[in-house]
Amino acid sequence: MKLSGRVQSIHPSITLAISARAKQMAAEGIDVVGFGAGEPDFDTPVHIRDAAKEALDRGMTRYTPAEGMLDLRKAIAEKFERENGLRYEPSRIVVSNGAKQSLFNAFMAILDPGDEVLIPSPYWVSYPELVSLAGGVPVFVPTDESEGFRIDAGRLAQAVTPRTRAIVINNPCNPTGAVYSRDNLTQIARLAADRDLIVVSDEIYEKLCYTPEPLVSIAALGSDMIERTIVINGASKAFAMTGWRIGYTAAPLPVAKAMGSLQSHVTSNPNTMAQYAAARALRGPQEPVLEMAAEFRRRRDYIADRIGSIPGLSCVRPDGAFYVMMNIGGAIGRRWQGRLITGSMDFSEALLEAEKVAVVPGCAFGADGHVRLSYASSMSDIERGLNRISTFMSHLD
Repeated sequence: MKLSGRVQSIHPSITLAISARAKQMAAEGIDVVGFGAGEPDFDTPVHIRDAAKEALDRGMTRYTPAEGMLDLRKAIAEKFERENGLRYEPSRIVVSNGAKQSLFNAFMAILDPGDEVLIPSPYWVSYPELVSLAGGVPVFVPTDESEGFRIDAGRLAQAVTPRTRAIVINNPCNPTGAVYSRDNLTQIARLAADRDLIVVSDEIYEKLCYTPEPLVSIAALGSDMIERTIVINGASKAFAMTGWRIGYTAAPLPVAKAMGSLQSHVTSNPNTMAQYAAARALRGPQEPVLEMAAEFRRRRDYIADRIGSIPGLSCVRPDGAFYVMMNIGGAIGRRWQGRLITGSMDFSEALLEAEKVAVVPGCAFGADGHVRLSYASSMSDIERGLNRISTFMSHLD
């Protein structure tokens, strides 16, 4: 059977493949330490779980509007005004089956075949795939590790062509943990306005920000920006609700209507009980979120300090999310059991075979000189894993 060129062009997610391989090894009784997971290792808070149970007990198991139930969209609008200084009517908000579908909806709504989307690199693995599925062309704009992996407007401006339609900003960033300052975002906003570009601002990790200054949404930088920005967010990372699959967008009204119409044909509404739970998450106590963020900060400090102490390895201390990009420059060109390490895939495969530690090759993110480690795992696992990485580096020829 002939498959479409569209699906044949998709590259499988290396991050999910690494996590699956680590889980399979663990199921086989192998003592593997996995640094691949992109989800909090905390349980969903009790009051959120209780909300889903209440919805079930009340028989709230039927369809909702395709764009999400009105009460949840009101709760999201309240959150944007309370936390981000952004005022949205519920009609401008679309709730989807996770932030990944929200991104897909956004690109499908704004891109025609051949439209270019600027994506700072290193980038989350799904951005280019989602752009391509929507008929767009991903254009990677490299960031500099010495500048904390933050893109500047000048570098973006050099990549703009007559076909450029949008810029993707991931703040905080997966995989680098970079957080954009207000000044940085102001320059990007000015570029977007000058060149009439849309900004797709993925803020799914906003609750996991470790900078002294509060996180800024680029949509909040003036009345013009709120009308040219599609904000992507969701419940997965903030409330440890990855499996609940609740993401959402806030967008200009015509874009929101288009996304809602698209979703009505693709999936209909998101999970009904999960929507009730997400509304409770947004309006309920936020202490569990703060506690989770504090623990991630503690792990961030440990993992960054520890990587810096291992000869041949280094990293930029991340300012957000729960990932660190480990520079493996000191391993490139060396050998493990006679096998030459030429890049991140060689390094990752040798590390998994030698020390049973799973990391994600940086080539998946456009950064072959690095590997990504998630610190969304217990401190004991992080310590054991880094001990093994240190041993691995000491055994390289």
